[in-house]
Amino acid sequence: MSTTTSAHITVCDLTMAYGDFVIQRNLNFDINRGDIFVIMGGSGCGKSTLLKHMLGLITPAQGDIEFNGQSFFSAASSERDRMRRRWGITYQSGGLFSAMTLAENVSLPLQLYTGFSTREIEEIVDYKLSLVGLGGYQSYYPSEISGGMRKRAALARAIALDPEILFFDEPSAGLDPISSRLLDELIVQLKESIGATVVMVTHELPSIFDIATNSVYLDANTRTMIAYGNPNELRENSDQPVVRQFLSRGIEAVQDSAA
Repeated sequence: MSTTTSAHITVCDLTMAYGDFVIQRNLNFDINRGDIFVIMGGSGCGKSTLLKHMLGLITPAQGDIEFNGQSFFSAASSERDRMRRRWGITYQSGGLFSAMTLAENVSLPLQLYTGFSTREIEEIVDYKLSLVGLGGYQSYYPSEISGGMRKRAALARAIALDPEILFFDEPSAGLDPISSRLLDELIVQLKESIGATVVMVTHELPSIFDIATNSVYLDANTRTMIAYGNPNELRENSDQPVVRQFLSRGIEAVQDSAA
């Protein structure tokens, strides 16, 4: 798929493999600037593996990933580092350092990658924590707050450097439905406030339908992508039964219980 002026990320003829074992092949799609883009598919299809390729943690067996039209894997190491500094990442577990307070966790990227003074960093940390609803929790340790709060604290750290792209690996994992919905709303608000593109691995249908603007479906059987587009439209109009089934699971049960 050719790069367009709106494409923030372009996955080009990507094949992912561990040795001779192919996970996914012939992946070609764009993620447009400002998208909330979901990577979806059944268990074991390679969703998290694709995310790791996009983060540059795994080198593809074939193909490339471009950011703003620039190849990541062909770039020099210094240029890759420059690209990465434009990204914010939250992991399924949150990834906070348990021996650090929330303020210390959020301040870490600012200390590593900026020349801000201690006072300036404190002000930024206070602001980022307030954006995610954790104002006043600066001195708390991750073990002292709830799972949902840890997710929000991780998000505050991810946006510390005002990234162009936010990557999420199962952001709602382990959360109750209300906390999950609140986190979805927060992701949308932050995306709009900092103008970021969001890339998310998730299997949570409420998140997929409520906030995603585009998506790709990875199929474990054919080992390639079999659908690309807005998930609400794919649920109704995809020519792939497995995609419609994936996006419709649970609907029948809800309808039966409401009858």
